[in-house]
Formats: sequence, C-alpha cells, structure tokens
Amino acid sequence: MLITWWYLYLAARSFAEQTLRMASVLQKLITPLFTGTPEPPRNKVTVVGVGQVGMACAVSILLRELADELALVDVVEDKLKGEMMDLQHGSLFLKTPKIVADKDYSVTANSRIVVVTAGVRQQEGESRLNLVQRNVNIFKHIIPQIVRYSPDCIIIVVSNPVDVLTYVTWKLSGLPKHRVIGSGTNLDSARFRFLMADKLGIHSSSFNGWILGEHGDTSVPVWSGTNVAGVNLQTLNPNIGTDFDEENWKETHKMVVDSAYEVIKLKGYTNWAIGLSVADLTESLMRNMNRIHPVSTMVQGMYGISDEVYLSLPCVLNSGGVASVVNMTLTDEEVAQLQASANTLWDIQRDLRDI
Repeated sequence: MLITWWYLYLAARSFAEQTLRMASVLQKLITPLFTGTPEPPRNKVTVVGVGQVGMACAVSILLRELADELALVDVVEDKLKGEMMDLQHGSLFLKTPKIVADKDYSVTANSRIVVVTAGVRQQEGESRLNLVQRNVNIFKHIIPQIVRYSPDCIIIVVSNPVDVLTYVTWKLSGLPKHRVIGSGTNLDSARFRFLMADKLGIHSSSFNGWILGEHGDTSVPVWSGTNVAGVNLQTLNPNIGTDFDEENWKETHKMVVDSAYEVIKLKGYTNWAIGLSVADLTESLMRNMNRIHPVSTMVQGMYGISDEVYLSLPCVLNSGGVASVVNMTLTDEEVAQLQASANTLWDIQRDLRDI
C-alpha cells in the first residue's frame, strides 16, 4: 500500500514538473489576480485620416499625454499600418499605453474625442461648392460609423472647408450642437497673435487678439479687442486695422489669411501648427479646463445671424464640449463683417445635397 502511494506521488510530481516545463514564459512570469473583462479606456482619442495633418494631430496629442488610448483610421491600409507601427515603436518615450489602427471603425469604440482630418483636396479650377460636395460624400461614410461606436463622443472637425464640414458633421451625426466643434479660427488667432507680437517684440502669449468668423478669406480680425497687458491698441491708434492707418497694421491680418497658402507653396502642405492647435483644443476638452478658444460652433441667433451656420466665436470648452459662448463687444463694422462671413458660408451650405 505504501509503495502504491509512493508511485502515485512520483507520477503526480512528474506530471507537475512536465506541466511547469510546458508553461509559457508569460505563465511562469505572471500570476493573474483578476480575470474579468478589462475596463474600457477613459480618455481615448481617435484620429480619422493619417495624412500629414492627421499625424501631426496624433503626435501632438501623444506628446501632451492626453490619451490613454489612441486609435487611427484610414482607408489606405499600408500607410495606416505603417504609421501605427512607427508610433508603437516609440511607445517607450510616450505615456499612452495603447496605440491601435484599423480601417474598420470598431477600433474607435469608446472614444471620448474623435478628430476628423479626412477629406479630399481642392483641385485646380474646382469650385468650393464642388469640393464640399465631394467631402460630404466622404463624411456620409465616416460620421455615422463614428457615432455608432462612440455615441457619447465629442467630434472635432479639422477637414477643410472646416466651417461647412462641421455643419455637415452636425447634420449627419445627430449629436447635440455643443458636441460638434470645428477647429475654426483657433489657428488663425494663433497666427495673428504670433505676427502681431513679433512686430511688437514680445511673446505671442502676451498679445491678446482674436480672429473670428470663417476659417478662410472672410475671417474677421477684432481690432477693437487687441491689447497687451490690458492696454487696448485701438486707444493708442484709433485707426488701427483700417485703411487710414499709417502704420498699416491691417497688413497683419492679410498675412494671416495668406499664411496657409504661403506654407503650402513652400512645403506642399500645412501640418504642424494645426496639429498643435488641435492638441490644445483636445486638452481643454479632456481636462475640463473651461478655457476660451475661437472655434467653429452653431451661431444661429447670435449677432443678427439667422441661418444655421457654423463659424468661430470665443467658446468655453470643457468635458461636455462647447459649454458657452462669450458675447464679445464688437463694433458695428465688425458685426457687419461677421454677418458677411456667415452669408458666405450659407451660400455654400444651402446648395448642398444629401445631408
């Protein structure tokens, strides 16, 4: 009887040793204490479109440590996989533990913020209406899938023409207007602040000025609100920004409007500044900061604008999206320019089909 038990003991021991030898390195290294379903990400960001702008947005967001998961989506599978792998290989230097990519939008599930940079570029001689219509057809595929997998997300539209496509996104998504935001004139204002500060010999953060309205040719510089340390520049030069200004500060706004064209002419595209701008917006949203940004939002009923138009006004951004809009004290001329900007956008929107 004792011998039988001894043989059983040896057999059990042999089996245990064999099992241990067969166990993987992972099984030998890690003893799991929890086997339930992993908790979904709390601060997931998706970037749709992995072109120059999309990747600049993605890298800027990663470097500011704003996401616990980053998802990339595009239709060009090889480039998409390559960009994902390139970022994953740099994971050691980042604080985002998970970077994923797929052309299937299921990879975007549970996103808090979705940045849309996808779209087609304007062809030579092509009208803005035709360009927008082509992008509408693309957005009809993108937006419903975003909302399907992340119904509680905030969408930041970056694709141009950004104001009209933000309106299109709002219509296609069915989301409340405060959760559909266009990057708008956040970058225009940054350019304005840099150029003005550069002429004044100070840092751009020390010059306060706003560009409102369309992200484009009809944008509105708020000269009445320009100031440095609370000193209003219009009190120093009543003609600032007008045709009667002997110092020709108005040229600075022209430089803002032309700057994107200039950069595109020199390097073929713009990407770094808009990427940094979008990361700045993402931070205000993700961290519930209640900071004020000039972003594209629904302005119907404001400043005498009666149409359903998205354009940029100073907006308070927090974790819910656009919490409120600041009612700036604009001059009659600035209000007229803002209304003209809205009319320009409405002239394009009213002829759009299938939204």
